[in-house]
Amino acid sequence: MMNTPRGQRLHIGIFGRRNAGKSSLLNAITEQNIAIVSPIKGTTTDPVYKSMELLPIGPVVLVDTPGIDDEGMLGEQRIKKTRSILRKTDIALLVVGVDEDFSADDQALVNLFEEANVKYLTVFNKSISSLSGDCEPGPQTTWKNEIYVNALTRENITELKEKIARVFETDTTPAHYLIADLLAPGDVVVLVVHIDESAPKGRLILPQQQVIRDILDARGIPIVTQVADLALTLEKLQYAPQLVVTDSQVFGPVAEITPQNIGLTSFSILMARYKGLLTEAVDGAQAIDTIQTGDHILISEGCTHHRQCDDIGTVKIPRWIEARTGAKPVYTFSSGEDFPDDLSKYKLIIHCGGCMLNVREMQYRQGSAKRSNIPMTNYGVAISHMQGILQRSIAPLKK
Repeated sequence: MMNTPRGQRLHIGIFGRRNAGKSSLLNAITEQNIAIVSPIKGTTTDPVYKSMELLPIGPVVLVDTPGIDDEGMLGEQRIKKTRSILRKTDIALLVVGVDEDFSADDQALVNLFEEANVKYLTVFNKSISSLSGDCEPGPQTTWKNEIYVNALTRENITELKEKIARVFETDTTPAHYLIADLLAPGDVVVLVVHIDESAPKGRLILPQQQVIRDILDARGIPIVTQVADLALTLEKLQYAPQLVVTDSQVFGPVAEITPQNIGLTSFSILMARYKGLLTEAVDGAQAIDTIQTGDHILISEGCTHHRQCDDIGTVKIPRWIEARTGAKPVYTFSSGEDFPDDLSKYKLIIHCGGCMLNVREMQYRQGSAKRSNIPMTNYGVAISHMQGILQRSIAPLKK
């Protein structure tokens, strides 16, 4: 579980003013000295991430954030970074400082949590052990989710962990699947892995690893091959596979090789389904055909990597768009946590599968596009649309 990718972990964000004890709380929950603790205000200048097992929840990642009351030019940038963490936060811990009162800054954070529909706990980090235990909710909270702790002595930390678990138990968010729910035990799935200059040496990329694991969890049988060997692979199978899953970059040749009676989709399309964004991505792909010369297109990726000469995001997708539309759009590229706040100039957003981003972050990005009336699709859906096989590539997922 400790190797669970961050994008599949529940994110617990720790928010509050400077010197409220956020870093001390991170250390107390993890039982390690992860974050630097100092009486100097503004010690935490960048978010600090720590993955851990939080039973009975499972794999989570804790995120310690800079103080929301930071000052100066750098302080403003830190506050902006803190707000961006909220995009991926599944539950927020609002830390109110040692022997301090609930402030306007704390209330502003509560307002942000409620606007973003993020569940939260108010953690009063007190230095007086006699105040330990739950307290009655104050007027600033909407449900009973307050607790007193002492982060330095780690008093009530176990109770805090249990309280966090109870919050997650009440989560009614529907389950997301990659592929397991489409399979019965014994089903064979052929995975077409495209190995070119941009493929990492000696390993598979994260979506491929995740799909293989999901197939195994469903007691299916994954078979991994390359485009050049796909026909031979299908020929050697005694029975037709339940599904062929391909790297989106080679959708065209794989579709030609794969018989029509065998289901076909891509890793990126499965990822859109897993993130709960498939319907919007299919709708957004239709906007490709309306692109005209001079229109702005944002092509965004959730991770950062060294781009090769025939990179899918910066080279291949623009080439396919221009071949289909005959237009010359203007492209903007973003990666990692950089996602524009202002989307108003874009005619279309094309996003990667988002394997490095959690569900909440991807849904935030989709929501931002929707609020701006900007269609948004993802790599696999866009490519299958431009290859004329979109309906075929999503048909196996309609179960």
